[in-house]
Amino acid sequence: MGSVLSFEENMTKSILLSNQAKNKQPQLLVFFGTFVDTPKLGELRIRERTSIGVLDGIIKFINVNSLDPLKDCLDYDAGLSPEDVTVINIMGEDKTGLSSFYFPGFIDTHNHVSQYPNVGIFGNSTLLDWLEKYTFPIEAALANEDIAREVYDAVICKTLSNGSTTVAYYNTIDFKSTKLLAQISSVLGQRVFVGKVCMDANGPAYYIEDTKTSLESTVEVVKYIRETLCDSLVNPIVTPRFAPSCSRELMQKLSKLVKEEDIHVQTHLSENKKEVQWVQELFPECANYTDVYDKYGLLTEKTILAHCIHLTDAEAQVVKQRRCGVSHCPISNSSLTSGECRVRWLLDQGIKVGLGTDVSAGHSCSILASGRQAFTVSRHLAMKETDHAKLSVPECLYLATMGGAQVLHKEDSLGTFEVGKQFDVQAIDTNVPGSNVHLFRWQLPRQEKEKEQEKGLYKNPPLLTKEDIIAKWFFNGDDRNTTKVWVAGRLVHQI
Repeated sequence: MGSVLSFEENMTKSILLSNQAKNKQPQLLVFFGTFVDTPKLGELRIRERTSIGVLDGIIKFINVNSLDPLKDCLDYDAGLSPEDVTVINIMGEDKTGLSSFYFPGFIDTHNHVSQYPNVGIFGNSTLLDWLEKYTFPIEAALANEDIAREVYDAVICKTLSNGSTTVAYYNTIDFKSTKLLAQISSVLGQRVFVGKVCMDANGPAYYIEDTKTSLESTVEVVKYIRETLCDSLVNPIVTPRFAPSCSRELMQKLSKLVKEEDIHVQTHLSENKKEVQWVQELFPECANYTDVYDKYGLLTEKTILAHCIHLTDAEAQVVKQRRCGVSHCPISNSSLTSGECRVRWLLDQGIKVGLGTDVSAGHSCSILASGRQAFTVSRHLAMKETDHAKLSVPECLYLATMGGAQVLHKEDSLGTFEVGKQFDVQAIDTNVPGSNVHLFRWQLPRQEKEKEQEKGLYKNPPLLTKEDIIAKWFFNGDDRNTTKVWVAGRLVHQI
């Protein structure tokens, strides 16, 4: 079981570590084992017996087919001594590295942290009645700081334990609890985008704000994150809930803030057919749902658009032209019967696509689970369209990492293992006790000596490839297999 410290314990630990770091020279870390990533859509890159050197959270060198990871470090910097280097080796007792590997940290591009207490609760509702019955009440409750602290701590620990090193969070309309979320994220070491929800229209009387308050509180959160918290892992993100919740004036003023301060934007687009119809009634001056955001200046290369299920061809072209990213949330889309996002159709048009858990309509904090659902939904689309709609395992893993990095406009620093990128990584072990990934010994490649000893025991049993093992993890893995997680080279979770 992984140990989870309270927020207060983590705060104390963080301060102590920070003070120690100020009085200590940065140490070079070298990670040794098999590294798996997806640099291109559909490509699964597997580099065995590889050492990666990390300093100050940045990848400094990559040595494939390494014979000695410590020597690799000393060759990289002749001024180092062995005492200056820490080696993290996950090759295993058999030194083959067959059942364990490093994988880039998952990127969750859409998570409603404040809705986590409602995970699994949606009954037979669809989007609009679900908001009224379940969502607005729980979000309003998080104005209570004690409740908010408990929820935020739980969600960040849960997402980290599932390998999500980067998460784009929607909070609530309450700016104080949003600042608290940013603070807790900083202490626990997750890379985050934190947004105070903006909604000055069509909300219940107990959960709505006026335009002036919405804008001013958003500005306050941005300033707090950038000028007071000052943590490079914690980023502000402007968060108009969705078009029906925002007045024209609010969207225009948020757009001005986004341009002046160069801030990311996150919102919802075309999730539900009734929602699309409602938007057309509310904004008759706009050609379609996408045009609302475009007309009022919220579509930029740093805009994350969740869902995008019912886009028209014309809308997709605008999304592409504005270089926005799409957060595909297949679990929530299925749970609320919102529809099936045509991911292949989006990708074919050159639109950036990542994955989102969309807690709490999404009933899991695991991006791996979202990837599996993306795989399955694409099969359902293929039954109605053609096999071209199908997504492969490598493609789903790409969406979970590099695709998410592109959506967040962070493809130069996140998503794969490359020199100069941030070292956000999860160590995967398919052979941990109780693992749902079952690898039989006779399925694994063996040394010649072992083969001789076992001669005649099995009649040519089929052996697994590394690609097979990764596929078994994709379909059967969970947080039990995520034994360690690092963000910017800092260990933030371990079993």
